[in-house]
Amino acid sequence: MIPGLGALTQDTLWCFSQLKGTVEIGATEADIISTVEFNHTGELLATGDKGGRVVIFQREQESKNQVHRRGEYNVYSTFQSHEPEFDYLKSLEIEEKINKIRWLPQQNAAYFLLSTNDKTVKLWKVSERDKRPEGYNLKDEEGRLRDPATITTLRVPVLRPMDLMVEATPRRVFANAHTYHINSISVNSDYETYMSADDLRINLWNFEITNQSFNIVDIKPANMEELTEVITAAEFHPHHCNTFVYSSSKGTIRLCDMRASALCDRHTKFFEEPEDPSNRSFFSEIISSISDVKFSHSGRCIMTRDYLTVKVWDLNMENRPVETYQVHDYLRSKLCSLYENDCIFDKFECVWNGSDSVIMTGSYNNFFRMFDRNTKRDVTLEASRENSKPRAILKPRKVCVGGKRRKDEISVDSLDFSKKILHTAWHPSENIIAVAATNNLYIFQDKVN
Repeated sequence: MIPGLGALTQDTLWCFSQLKGTVEIGATEADIISTVEFNHTGELLATGDKGGRVVIFQREQESKNQVHRRGEYNVYSTFQSHEPEFDYLKSLEIEEKINKIRWLPQQNAAYFLLSTNDKTVKLWKVSERDKRPEGYNLKDEEGRLRDPATITTLRVPVLRPMDLMVEATPRRVFANAHTYHINSISVNSDYETYMSADDLRINLWNFEITNQSFNIVDIKPANMEELTEVITAAEFHPHHCNTFVYSSSKGTIRLCDMRASALCDRHTKFFEEPEDPSNRSFFSEIISSISDVKFSHSGRCIMTRDYLTVKVWDLNMENRPVETYQVHDYLRSKLCSLYENDCIFDKFECVWNGSDSVIMTGSYNNFFRMFDRNTKRDVTLEASRENSKPRAILKPRKVCVGGKRRKDEISVDSLDFSKKILHTAWHPSENIIAVAATNNLYIFQDKVN
């Protein structure tokens, strides 16, 4: 158990198949969750899936019986964000899968979020309606147009109460700007612009302009045979609107300053850890590819996730990370079989807690790992339906590498690589986490005595 975290308990378990009225778990591939994101207050939690749907959960208000314990997350809104498309020029299918969701800070009663598939970013407005207008002059009660000749009096329309309805409407559609698959979107701290990144380019958008974007990074070589790396993730600095980072498949991170030039083809800082020649193998380049990059909330550090480790970099030190955490080093001997079943190409995400003191990331067998940066202690927890009783305390799990296995340990050969936690999210101010395991969403919270 990590000090300061308390004992994480299972607050509630959501099965997407059940939310859609299906009893069978894992009915279709479309139900697999592909992204998870809390909004800036933590009151809402959004998930996207491979079927192009966005499901938003809202936190219940504090109950009178339990004043010090907030309620659970319940379904607030569900809508179809993206549909499957076909690019006839390239004879290419465009999946509806939601790659990323990013919330905008709330400015009024409505909520706004960005969602993207491989090619198109959409800005959605989610709003509530509990009143409806009645008494139109040119329409009857059923909404049909009336004959103007029959109108003899002028009525003032009135608003009548109605059952609460949550509506999701697309306000902007940002399309036709990416040749390759979008892997990241990030809202700028000026809240006027955002960026979208694909394998070779990063574009800067204004929220008000949908037909034009500015290309700020382009690593595409003149001859594609000379291509040696691709962009894997990108994010804006949380406080400085001119600064952003992007990571590559070579395990490097570039920090760019948009004040230097319009096209950031020259980085301001370059973060790379020299490779130990003794650890060099056939798989070195694959496992060094960075799958996620995140600024800390303070903006002082960068966190990156590669296949086996999580690294924390200080912005003032480029030659090596200040912290390195082994996520599942016991898999190093299994890289050959992981390569054969394509698991070595899985893209795990990583998240900070609200105070940047704890790091969380996923692993296989529905395990997820937490690392306390202050005490250097870590824990492995499991998100599974077997221990999904509400309020049940999660027991730490251990993986046995060799020798005699203890009763509470699991052998590395018994790990289920089809069960993987790629997507996680942490409440911005509380110890509440959301973990996506295939088509199940688990929400855990710190134990309250």
